[in-house]
Formats: sequence, C-alpha cells, structure tokens
Amino acid sequence: MKELILQIINGLQIGSIYALVSLGYTMVYGVAKLINFAHGDILMIGSYVSLFSIPMLNSMGLPIWLAVIPAVVFCAILGMLIEKVAYTPLRNSPRISNLITAIGVSLLLQNLVMTFIGPNPQSFPKVFNVEPLKVAGLSINFSVIITILVTAALTVLLQLFLRKTKFGKAIRATSQDEGAAKLVGINVNHAISLTFAIGSALAAVGSILYLSAYPKLEPTMGSMLGIKAFVAAVLGGIGNIPGAVLGGVILGLVEALTTAYISSQLADAFVFGILIIVLLVKPTGILGQNIKEKV
Repeated sequence: MKELILQIINGLQIGSIYALVSLGYTMVYGVAKLINFAHGDILMIGSYVSLFSIPMLNSMGLPIWLAVIPAVVFCAILGMLIEKVAYTPLRNSPRISNLITAIGVSLLLQNLVMTFIGPNPQSFPKVFNVEPLKVAGLSINFSVIITILVTAALTVLLQLFLRKTKFGKAIRATSQDEGAAKLVGINVNHAISLTFAIGSALAAVGSILYLSAYPKLEPTMGSMLGIKAFVAAVLGGIGNIPGAVLGGVILGLVEALTTAYISSQLADAFVFGILIIVLLVKPTGILGQNIKEKV
C-alpha cells in the first residue's frame, strides 16, 4: 500500500508539470486556434536560462529556485517574439501552414541551443535543499509538494485573472469571437500576444519544477514533454483550462503506475492509448464541449 501511495504521489508530481505546460497549449489554441508545437522547447529554453542564472544567484547568496524569475521573464518575451515573427504573418493562412511553422520553430530552437551551447546533456544542481518529509511512514520529497501546490495555485490564479481582470476578459472575448471582440474595441493582437506570454511563463515555471525532479538538461528535452502536455490538453478538452489540468494529472498517474507495475517501456504506449480511447468515445475530450456553428 505504501508503494502504491508513493507511485500516486509521483504521478501527481509529473502530472502537475504536464498540466502547467498543457495550460500554454490550451490557452494558445483557445485564443489563436493554433497548436504551438514549439511550446515544449520554450520549457527547454527556460531550463537553460535557469542554469545560466545559477552563478549570479550563488554570488548573491540566493537560493537556486529563484532562477525561475529570469526564466519566466525570458520565456515570456520569447513567446511574444515567436508569435510576432512566426505566427502573426500567417494568421489568415490555412491551419496547416501554422502547424508546419510551429514544427519549424521547434526545430530552430533545438538547433540554436545545440549550436551555441552544445548537444551534450548537462546536470542541474538540487533545486530545494530541504530534507524529505516523513508522513505516516512515507518519505516524500519537498519538491513533490512544491510542484503540486504551485500548479494548483497558478491554475487558480490564472482562472481569476481570466475572469476578473480587464486583460483576462479581453483574452476570453477574443477566444469566443475574434470579430466581435474587434468591434467592441478590444485589441486582438495584444490579447493574443499576452496569451503567448502567459503560456510561455507557465512553461518556464514548469521547467524549474521539472528540473527539481529530473535534474538533467539537453536540447531535445522539450520534445516528448511537449507532446505529452499536448496530449494532456487534448485529453482534458483543448481550450478548457480545468480540462488541461485534469488531463495532465491523469497522464501523470497513468505513466507512474504503468512504469511501477507493468513496464517502463510501455508507459508511453499506455499514455497515448488512453488518448485514442478517449477521443474515440468523446472526441472533444473529457471536459470539452461540442460547439455548433450557425451557417
């Protein structure tokens, strides 16, 4: 029973990371109707920014987890830059053009890192220097608790931002009807740029949480992580924020339990198999809704 509880906790940890990254996918799709396959690589960039920020933090006597701040700032700016340079010129183009461009941006980011930093994996120091917590005979890493709490807090804050603030309401209006949003004076371009900035910032937070659990960086680290986060968004209902979180948690639990009790080699197969089953039964995802358009 203790082993099962530990695996569930591990699943919640990696699932929380998937949830943070999938929030970026679901927000961008909800507003711009674009699948940003470069999103996982933004997490990778955030990881390297955190790594390069450590000497400065050490010289100032600050904890390593504060590296998330420069990572968030850099990734938010990078997300807006990618949107302006790569996606804005194609906004009225067929969706296949945006999809191909997103894949191209992903490969560009990976190869830039390989060229200027190097292709070899690099280790990341311990993020939280806190002893594991002992609860009911279980030893739980502090990073697990922080990851789950941070994901929950950011999800709530994001929901409040979208519902209570002027900028959040502008994003929601743009998501629901871009043409109507323009008619009532909303700057759609600013709303979309802000969406990319928020999504990229969440990916940066996800990067430091991911490194607290898996302290190794490499240029391709965002590829599979990004794909799984996209699967989480689709599983929960892409465009739906609670659905993205639910999808991430489900994927994390399935991956952890499959690795522990069946086979680590089959973990990814089970993850994608569940996606196929859900899409066959409910194509809009678990919390997604069918949207009918009047002709």
